Amino acid sequence: MPAKPQPSKQDHLRAKPGRKASENAAPSSVQVLDRSLKLLDLVASGEGAALTDLADQTGMAPSTVHRLLTSLGAHGMVAHDTETGAWTIGLKAFEIGNAFLRFRKLGTISRPFLKQLMESSGETANIGIEDGGDVVFISQVESHAPMRAFFRPGRRGPIHASGIGKAILSTWDNTDIERLLSFRPLPRFTEKTRDTLPRLLADLETIRARGWSIDDEEHTLGMRCLAAPIFNEYGEAIAGISVSGPAVRLADETLAVLGPVVKAAADGVTRAMGGRAA
Repeated sequence: MPAKPQPSKQDHLRAKPGRKASENAAPSSVQVLDRSLKLLDLVASGEGAALTDLADQTGMAPSTVHRLLTSLGAHGMVAHDTETGAWTIGLKAFEIGNAFLRFRKLGTISRPFLKQLMESSGETANIGIEDGGDVVFISQVESHAPMRAFFRPGRRGPIHASGIGKAILSTWDNTDIERLLSFRPLPRFTEKTRDTLPRLLADLETIRARGWSIDDEEHTLGMRCLAAPIFNEYGEAIAGISVSGPAVRLADETLAVLGPVVKAAADGVTRAMGGRAA
């Protein structure tokens, strides 16, 4: 009687009925890293996230999310509040983010310019950079007014509906702008949003001639923003500086006065960084 064949290693690795093979196979180190970074991004985007919410947002099992968060926590990238159960960004992640700002020197160098801009305008002053077709706010000095703009550092915004975003785009060639935006939607936030490429390009021509951009309630009704680009030593716009506030305080005549002030602040940061305008 022939011996009964023993199950091979490959048989053990085959997917069980009703389950995908990928669910049975151990995740690769690249997949683990990808999942961990996705979790880190989700934790950083909020004020605190519950494990079950993170599992729902990622589609991963709660046990997998917990294992990855525990590993990130061991490296200081996230922290766990035992009382509320919330996961928040960790000190090490903050240190890494600060290392980026130190490398660019932008956070430290721009601070006095932000303070001066806030004091001279009475409105919130911001610094933001372009990243992957978005604007990322990295520093802010808030206005003392009861009603004011607020952008949490690290927050992303749409480049086409942002004063800083349009200020940076205005330094690009139209071909580069079309390459970035032709195949992605331009969401319409208000009736004033430049939600088509022709409308946006026409606005950018005006910005180039004027020297500063205006977000005229294009992202949020009742809020306006003035911005100008900051350049590095190669004449490339690496960031923008802006003032933002309620439209009732930033009337047309006020914008006309503040525009050159914002541009002067941007030029000051550019010089302080050893940069030059294109």
